[in-house]
Amino acid sequence: MTRNAVVFATVLGLAASVGCSTKKYVKQQTTPIIEKTNELDDLTAKNTNAIKDVDARAQQGITDVNQRAAAADQKAQAAGQQAGQAQELATQASNRVTSLQNTVANLDNYHPVAETTVHFAFNQANLTKKAEEALDQLASEIPNAPHYIITVEGGADSVGDRDYNYDLSQRRASAVIQYLAGKANVPAHKIYLIGLGEDKPVADNKSSAGRAQNRRVDVRLMTNTGEQTSQPAQQPGGGAR
Repeated sequence: MTRNAVVFATVLGLAASVGCSTKKYVKQQTTPIIEKTNELDDLTAKNTNAIKDVDARAQQGITDVNQRAAAADQKAQAAGQQAGQAQELATQASNRVTSLQNTVANLDNYHPVAETTVHFAFNQANLTKKAEEALDQLASEIPNAPHYIITVEGGADSVGDRDYNYDLSQRRASAVIQYLAGKANVPAHKIYLIGLGEDKPVADNKSSAGRAQNRRVDVRLMTNTGEQTSQPAQQPGGGAR
């Protein structure tokens, strides 16, 4: 081997050695960086998942609170409506009693000539045969009562809705008025119609017998002249029992 060949081989060996050393050095320097980067990525992923989990729980908590608040608000509104309805019913009852008192005040100069009470079956406003007979007897006294008026007070028991019972009491009173107008030719201006509903019971509504008595219409023939000669007409069962 020539001298030049030896020198060239030596240079190549040194170059190869330097190259290997450089690659090894680079690898040694970059490996920790890659490992740190991977650790950072893992940590970032964990933090992201933790944040999502916290956010999800927070949103669920907010939803639960909103639902509970909405439910509480609905209950408060329902309670307010019930209180308002109770107040309205109380006001209506008071107005009906006041109306009755005013009507009675206008009748101070009248006294009864004849009176009767007709009864009705549960939730009914049609007159029974006995009720018609009692009204016929009262109507027979009209010729003996100059300047007369007739008061008709309808009533109901306490079963069911108060407003419905008020309407039912008026329908019962109207049935009496229609019968008197058709059978005895009583003009409308001679009749005072009062629908009391369940506001003026004559008996205890806790018993069936008491409720039957409250399903009634009280009819009074009254006059403002002459001696007081009240002659109560027959008190029929009226089919209420």
